[in-house]
Amino acid sequence: MGQDFPITGLRSVDFDVPDLAAATAFYTDIWGLEVAVRGDAVVWLRGTGSDAYLLALYAASAPAIRSMTFRAAPDADLAALAEAMVANGARLTVPPTTTEEPGGGTVIAVRDAQGRTIRLVQHDTQVAPLPADPDRPERIAHVNFNSDDVDRDAAFYTAALGFTLTDRSKMMAFVRTNSDHHSIVIADAPVNTLNHVAFQMASWEGVMRASGRMVDHRFQIGWGPGRHGPGNNVFTYFVDPFGFVIEYTSDVLQVDEHYRVGGPQDWTWPPGRSDQWGIAPPKTLECKAAQLAIPFA
Repeated sequence: MGQDFPITGLRSVDFDVPDLAAATAFYTDIWGLEVAVRGDAVVWLRGTGSDAYLLALYAASAPAIRSMTFRAAPDADLAALAEAMVANGARLTVPPTTTEEPGGGTVIAVRDAQGRTIRLVQHDTQVAPLPADPDRPERIAHVNFNSDDVDRDAAFYTAALGFTLTDRSKMMAFVRTNSDHHSIVIADAPVNTLNHVAFQMASWEGVMRASGRMVDHRFQIGWGPGRHGPGNNVFTYFVDPFGFVIEYTSDVLQVDEHYRVGGPQDWTWPPGRSDQWGIAPPKTLECKAAQLAIPFA
């Protein structure tokens, strides 16, 4: 019998972008998403999977991440989850409300003590998957955000939302809410900003081919290709035209309640190596800077 989580997964993220048309063109023509719905000053983009949308782009004066949206289990008590988040330092900003976003459902939102907006959606309608295309993202794999207190923020997710700590490296905490090794990664940093958003591909070959498409469009690989330690996933990182760090990933380790939680001593590399394979060149300076620069709106 597997674990029962009140949150079943990471559904979507919302970005503020200074050029909505250019952002839409990049994320469809190059990154590989598809327009689901166009609204007034917002475009919702989907992947090939069954989520109604993965990425919402909002017209704004400066780039920022608006929110992260998690799907609550059908039998979860949204009010109780909101109360638990508030009890752990968050502020309720949207009480249970029916949303007209793609997929619909009931949404609640909070801002945590560091200013990150967390949304929960329940009973949203999933859509028919698109024809299989291994070179396009299926879904959101994880969000990695920066934190000036990693253990504090990991405790928020485990105490308030029922996540489980899966691994703790020297610099990062990995927490999960389903069989994926992680849905949220919390990175040690002097700022509480976005680090990156990872998009799930069907296979590592899809990661490679989609990365080739980015290179064809003159986007430099920021880090990778390689295979991470915690999570075991294959990765390549890029910086989008607006400064967001985005990742293609696949082969995320599947775990259950018997997985042994690793500590910093379990995740060390020989000098000069930054992944399991040992082939990833050093992360670019542009990528390093971008991983600290995007605020939460």
